Amino acid sequence: MREENSARLLDVQALAANLLEPGIADPRLAYLLDNIPEIVFLKDMDGYFTYLNAAALAGLDHVPFKKGRLTIFDMVPPDAARAIDAMERRIMETGESVYDAEERICKDGNIRWFSASRIPIRDAQGNIIGLAGISRDITAAKWQETLRRSHASLLEMIVHGQPLPTILEGAVNTVENILDNLRGSVLLVEQGRLRNGAAPSLPAAYTALIDGIEIGPEVGSCGTAAWHREPVYVSDTYQDRLWKNYVDTAMLHGLRSCWSTPIFGNGGVLLGTFALYSGTVRMPTQIEKEIIEMATNIAGIAIDRRRAEDRVHFLAHHDPLTGLSNRNLFWSQFHRAIHEARREDRLVAVSYIDLDNFKEINDLHGHAVGDLVLRTLAERITSCIRASDIAVRLGGDEFAIIFSNPRHDEIGILNRLESIRKRAAEPIPIENGSVSVTCSSGTAFYPGDGDTPEALLAKADAAMYQAKKQGRNGVRFFDQTFGSGI
Repeated sequence: MREENSARLLDVQALAANLLEPGIADPRLAYLLDNIPEIVFLKDMDGYFTYLNAAALAGLDHVPFKKGRLTIFDMVPPDAARAIDAMERRIMETGESVYDAEERICKDGNIRWFSASRIPIRDAQGNIIGLAGISRDITAAKWQETLRRSHASLLEMIVHGQPLPTILEGAVNTVENILDNLRGSVLLVEQGRLRNGAAPSLPAAYTALIDGIEIGPEVGSCGTAAWHREPVYVSDTYQDRLWKNYVDTAMLHGLRSCWSTPIFGNGGVLLGTFALYSGTVRMPTQIEKEIIEMATNIAGIAIDRRRAEDRVHFLAHHDPLTGLSNRNLFWSQFHRAIHEARREDRLVAVSYIDLDNFKEINDLHGHAVGDLVLRTLAERITSCIRASDIAVRLGGDEFAIIFSNPRHDEIGILNRLESIRKRAAEPIPIENGSVSVTCSSGTAFYPGDGDTPEALLAKADAAMYQAKKQGRNGVRFFDQTFGSGI
């Protein structure tokens, strides 16, 4: 491509004789230059254009071209104009040509990339009297390359197991670095609400306001996009009815437009939304929509993967029927509770709970009803204990509870176990009526009944069997004197 641009620049040098004269001497050359897609121009030593071909004139946005009256500052935004002007002045000062330099120009939210080549123009005596240039629009290729690299970089973060917040923030930062004057946000769906996932550039006051908003048909851009499961582009948050409850905050932080796209996972599951905020009233460009699509795709992959990992981890440590901790997790939790109790000189108790005559439920009503009874008992146990206590399904119809709150004493634990016993006995509705079950429990205390999880669970098990021997549906504590329950 450099050879092609160089050849065209040599043709352009044929215009040098016309730098100070109107028109082009050779109409064939003028026809050639006006029928190529590249921008071709000539400048004098002061930076004024003396010639623009048809492609260059098309980009003037109705600014009239008069030879010697127009500069690069009349055509592109100031930052880009200063960079281009500095490059061209160096060329005219040093006489060194530049080939295929990349120029990034952002105007009204539209970003264009150009491959620019410049050569000095000399008179017959070899003095530099101006500059000839050619610029080729490489925006499409540049965006594709940028998107490919960004996509690959974010996928690498996922493959290497980076934390989900890091990946989501990386996706937002990537988009913000590619685009000008835009701020991004990822919100995650949790129980019908949207929770902050990543918003590194948005004001904390704004992210706090929207954290936990309900998904609905007129809940800003994001809540509405999640509700309708399709992109929602709001060009003016100050006027749009979707923003009526948030307009004051939008005004405070200059969030003038907001474009939100739902994030989907495998099977079309709604995972969240990705949004871009602009400080001006406008709609997203096609390029911006493509970049949003890339970001939502990456976010969907990352969230899906993390949820799958969390699910695998959960199933490895929890009972799939009841959702309680399983036997594997129980031992590590119990060891930790004993360790903390030893360090802080406080009590720990473990209760062993077993349903009475559970086999009869399965035999009479079937395993589906049996599973319902186990799930219901797990829910009732959980409702009777504190957040610091740990409920476990050991297997079959056997459950355990670790009471590790330092405020618990024997009376407090006894009251909780009595509540569980009573709740367990409440009827459980089934298709053709209801079933009722009872449970027996035994409890042992650290350090009085033992100083290891294994010893304590064995004592609690012994106390539970004593409760069953004494008529079932009872609560017993281990008695060191008799080696049974009291």
